Amino acid sequence: MRSTMIRAGAVALATALLAAAPAAASSWPASPGSDTLGDPFFPQAGNGGYDVKHYSLDLDYVPQPTNRLDGEAKLHARATQSLSSFNLDLRAFMVVSDVEVNGRDARFAHDGGQELTVTPRHALKRGRKFTVEVAYGGTPEDVVDPDGSIEGWTVTPDGAFVVNEPQGSPGWYPANDNPRDKATFDIAVTVPEGRTAIANGRLIKKRTRSGTTTWHWYEDSPMAPYLATATNGFFEMTVTKAGRIPLYQAIDPAVKNPALAKERIGLEAEIITLFSDLYGRYPFSSGGGVVDIARANYNLESQTKSMYDPSQAATASGAPAESTVVHEVAHQWFGDAVTLSIWPDIWLNEGFATWSEWIWDEKHGRATAAETFDELYATFEEWDPAPAAIPGPEQMFHAPPYDRGAMTLQALREKIGDEGFFKLLRRWYKCNRYSNVTTAGFIAAAERASGQELDAFFDVWLYQPVKPTSW
Repeated sequence: MRSTMIRAGAVALATALLAAAPAAASSWPASPGSDTLGDPFFPQAGNGGYDVKHYSLDLDYVPQPTNRLDGEAKLHARATQSLSSFNLDLRAFMVVSDVEVNGRDARFAHDGGQELTVTPRHALKRGRKFTVEVAYGGTPEDVVDPDGSIEGWTVTPDGAFVVNEPQGSPGWYPANDNPRDKATFDIAVTVPEGRTAIANGRLIKKRTRSGTTTWHWYEDSPMAPYLATATNGFFEMTVTKAGRIPLYQAIDPAVKNPALAKERIGLEAEIITLFSDLYGRYPFSSGGGVVDIARANYNLESQTKSMYDPSQAATASGAPAESTVVHEVAHQWFGDAVTLSIWPDIWLNEGFATWSEWIWDEKHGRATAAETFDELYATFEEWDPAPAAIPGPEQMFHAPPYDRGAMTLQALREKIGDEGFFKLLRRWYKCNRYSNVTTAGFIAAAERASGQELDAFFDVWLYQPVKPTSW
């Protein structure tokens, strides 16, 4: 930002900026960008009229008891329509003090939800690149999902566990918070000296001065906003490799069994090797995992840095289970590189990652995927709703998208044979890497790969709220 931009909290400056002149008239028509991208489950997450290409986030965090986050965000974007104004997503507990568009002060308004409306001095012509810079700050609050889980900048005893699926990102940075708008990221996090800040991609620089340390990370592959992280606190971090790929593995020393936690996430290199053979080369230039004592009670496949919360009842050992690590690493292919277009299609993330657990076991001489399918098919009870027909966001992370989604894939494998099935998975990944997909697209891809008409098969497995009995 320009030297005149200040940190969040300058109320007088914010008031002055609100009086800034509106966008100037132009010889070509300009109109406000939409404040929605129309996701069926989260319609206000995401905005129209522009496409973000890159985020640069400069964050300064003071942990508990202060719990103060100040940020400067610079978004590099391209207008997809001629814009008189546009919106960003940022929760109201983050107070905005200054906004600039192309280096000039812009008018802004922040509603009581997550809409930050920006009106530049001059309208933005369709097709033109532009930058928007936002200075903001506040006390982060949990974002509560429809199922009651928490996300966003979730405070821990020594820092923050930063996870966003599906709507936590605007709790700590201004974003076009829709999975269809992927971008590269620079994330610099300043924390008290002695603490570690872990974000996506490679560690570019670490600098300590005046009692604080700044950790600068760079993710060079396109990333959906919900996959960003800036988890911080006390960690023991080591760097290993999978071939030439650096793997950053960080363990909270306060976990019950740090050695076991390190062993479990240390499986990542072997998992990457196996899935690179099955699905195609690993999609990113770095990897890693973070085990942190948090309040989330779940794990998340943040891009290149899977997040594990060992406080879950299922992990009494204080370490993520092997199957959990397999699941989250599999998401780097299916979920992160190949990402859903709308949240009702969550089975395209979770069904693929769950089936990946099954094929991992099969390749290691344990139960075959067919045997796992048979056992689950005999005992499964949550046939309603069907995985591609979940009625609302409160059921996104229940069993149907995971287990019935995985059963759908195994049933498809048996129907079209291994050759066609693994050809399908490799093509699905190769053709859609770094982009977004739909259930309809997967059905079409399956039919092309197999040479079969599969409408009836997918109808009973993905859309009918009853146990499939023939396919």
